[in-house]
Amino acid sequence: MITVTERAKAKAVELMSAENKPTEAFIRVGVEGGGCSGLTYKLEFDTVIRPDDKIFEDKGIKIVCDKKSFLYLIGTELDFSDGLNGKGFAFNNPNASRTCGCGESFSV
Repeated sequence: MITVTERAKAKAVELMSAENKPTEAFIRVGVEGGGCSGLTYKLEFDTVIRPDDKIFEDKGIKIVCDKKSFLYLIGTELDFSDGLNGKGFAFNNPNASRTCGCGESFSV
């Protein structure tokens, strides 16, 4: 399962509203090759469910992930920070054995 913190939920709702996303919009998360540690996270708003998608709901937010990416993201928590160390969504991934300094890429 992939979960969201209250801060991530609040920011996602705020952004979807500001971007006039339809009510069926959800957060799509994924993983792709790249970055200094080998894999990078993807996050976007989407409205299309694909046949191989895994679908979760946490705190009223729908989260969708393709099957391949899910293998890397099992148990991940999506958070949002607006602190001094940077602003944006963060993936708290228990499967990552190493992350880069900026937190945008990881390896398993």
